[in-house]
Amino acid sequence: MLGKILGAFVGEKIAGRNSGIKGAALGYGAAALARRGLGPLGLGLGLAWGAKKLWDRRQARQPSYPSDATPSSR
Repeated sequence: MLGKILGAFVGEKIAGRNSGIKGAALGYGAAALARRGLGPLGLGLGLAWGAKKLWDRRQARQPSYPSDATPSSR
């Protein structure tokens, strides 16, 4: 219930002063969308963050040699 009230308040601020019920409807829709959509979005972002961390760790493990230790390309 608190989410619906906050959604209506935010929707009223988004829609402006002279919008009447339109702002409350926008806020209610935004709250419903956040409830349904942020779970999968958060999961996707968490997986992407974890994959980036693993990639960075893998790149850091590869040995790097000084330039004078590498063979010349003649």
